[in-house]
Order: sequence, then C-alpha cells, then structure tokens
Amino acid sequence: MKRKTILVIFCLALASGLVGYEVYRRISTASPAGGPPGGAGPAGGPGGRGTAAVAVEVAPVEIGEVRELGFFSGSLQSRTRFVLAPKVPGRLDRITVDVGDRVRKGQAVAVLDDREYSGQVQQAEADLDVVKANLEDARSSLETARRELERARTLFEGKIASRTELDAAETGLRKAETQYRVLQAQLRQKEAALETVRERLDSTRLVAEWDSGGDTRVIGERYADPGALLRANDPVVSILDIGYLTATVNVTESIYGRMRPGLQARVVTDALPDRIFEGEVERVAPFLNPTSRQADVRIGIPNPSGLLKPGMFVRVTLEYGRRDSAVTVPVAALVKRGERDGVFLLSEDAGKVQFIPVQAGVTDTGRVEIVEPRISGEVV
Repeated sequence: MKRKTILVIFCLALASGLVGYEVYRRISTASPAGGPPGGAGPAGGPGGRGTAAVAVEVAPVEIGEVRELGFFSGSLQSRTRFVLAPKVPGRLDRITVDVGDRVRKGQAVAVLDDREYSGQVQQAEADLDVVKANLEDARSSLETARRELERARTLFEGKIASRTELDAAETGLRKAETQYRVLQAQLRQKEAALETVRERLDSTRLVAEWDSGGDTRVIGERYADPGALLRANDPVVSILDIGYLTATVNVTESIYGRMRPGLQARVVTDALPDRIFEGEVERVAPFLNPTSRQADVRIGIPNPSGLLKPGMFVRVTLEYGRRDSAVTVPVAALVKRGERDGVFLLSEDAGKVQFIPVQAGVTDTGRVEIVEPRISGEVV
C-alpha cells in the first residue's frame, strides 16, 4: 500500500457544517521564514489565522475482500483419555510401557501375578467335571425309572401287578426327574462359576482397548511399578489420543449467535511460533454461563504429526464470514469526533482535507471496512 507524507495546515474555518483544512505538499525549498510557499509560516497561513503545518501520511481508499475475525485463547486437550486399571486385586508382576510410549489397540501393557486365579480356574474345572459325572448318572437313573414305569403299567393292565407297585414306579420316576433337573441346574451354576474365574484370570492382563480413533495412542502417565499391591480399579497407566486435539474457548454473548459447527479456525502456540495449524468448530454449548455470560466453543485440531501436545496454551482465530468488494481504509485513518466516527478525506487537488462521518464495519489485518458512505481517494 502506497503512503505519502504531506504537510497539513489546519485552518479553523467552518464550511457547510464540516471543518476544512488546507494541505500543502512537502517541498525541498522552504521560505526564509521556514514556512511553506505563499507566505504561510508557523505564525501565519492562509486566511490570516494562526495555523501550523504538520507532517502526516495519506493512504489510498482500497476496495477488496475483508474477513470477519474473532480472536480467542485456550488450552489443548486430548480428544479421548482413559485410565487403565485392573478389575481384580493382585500384585503387579510386570509393566511393559512407560510415559511417552506408543501403544497399539489390543496390546497388553501390564500383567498381575495370576497364580491365585489359575488355581481358582483349576478348582472350578474340577467341580464342573464332578457335576457332569453326576448328571450322566442321573440321566441313566431316569431312563431306568421310565422303563420300570412302563413295565409296571403293562403288568397292572394285565392284572399281574398291584396298584401299589404301579404307584411306586411312578414315584420313582418323579424322583429321578427331580434329581436330573437339580443336577442340570448345578451344571449351569458350575459353568457360570468357571466363566467368572476365567474372566478374573484374563483380567490379570491389562489390555489397551478402545472403540474409535486410530490404531495407536500414547502413554500419558504411569501410576504404579512392578511389585505394587493393587486393589481393583487402582490406576496403572493413562492412555491419550493425541492424533486429534481439542481447544475449548469462551465466547461472549455478543458473538455467540455467530458460532456454528464447521467454522474454520487457525491455531498458533508459543511453543511452535513458526507453525500455523488448521481446525474447525466442532461443538457450541447450547447455553451461556449465567455468571460470566459466556459459552464454551470446542475447536477440533487434527494433529497427525504429534507436534501439538495436550496442555499447550494456544491462540485461536475464527473466521465468521467474509465480504468481497468492501471499501477499506487503514485503522489509523479512523478517528472519533464527539460521538461520531469518521475519516479525513483528501481532496482531488490535494489542497484540502475534509472530515467525513462514516459507519465502520469489520476490522481485518490493519484495515477497517467503511460501510457508509462509499468513499474513494486518499485519507489522512
């Protein structure tokens, strides 16, 4: 953007409700009194009033694209984090990972002493075998009782056996059926007990498992060492997903309505000053905090290289929108007189400047949009 240095002589004259100023360009030859040509000096100038020439810069009014930006700060967090802990108590036999190590889905990261649980499995298997043998014996007894009942019925119908013998055969069948059902229930009970102790035995191996995301993650913290006696749910390690991070920022009520998922974000951090990371708005809180009048907005940031780390302080720039063919001037050109914003516009012959009240719009990278009126030329 081209800027020019000029001398502006301020004349306290009112014209059409606006203040007029006469402008003289800087020249290499000055009058003997040090003033500009035409007799205007430090104590005198056009119009005979006490005026003073000051060096200022002028810049052109430009037409181009402006973006509506918001600037926020926050801290990075891993998208998912969980703590791996045993389901059963025991002594930590070994641990195969440490802080910062990569871990694969399904990888065993720690093992408890499993001798007690192995013994429980063997005992449950033996109990199950006993019940199976008893059930087989009961099945044979049941078949014998059914045949005995059929024989007694045949003899009773042939008037060879008495009613008492038939009743005894029916009672024997009912007892055999009851015993068989009891042993079937015991079989299911022992099978469940065996499954339980097998699960306990399997729980002595702490395996990293997750449903979504990549196949690898990283160990964030380690809480125990081999030999430690652990209770159920005592933490052993924490596992983080740093391939995709999030930053939560707070937005005020005045711009809350402009937040929506999908807004593009640019993220920078002091730890990596030469890098710019791209992200987008993932979630917008459906409410504002009644105390602060702010809402949480979550920014998702892909981090495939792993350069960003959870806990880093970041600055986030969100783009609400953009407009083409907008009239813009440097931010330094916008001044306030009373309650009005305005600019000093240079006349075509560069002889005067005039204060023009304006309605300012979006500020973007050192320039501010002029919404009304539409101006052109150069401004001070």
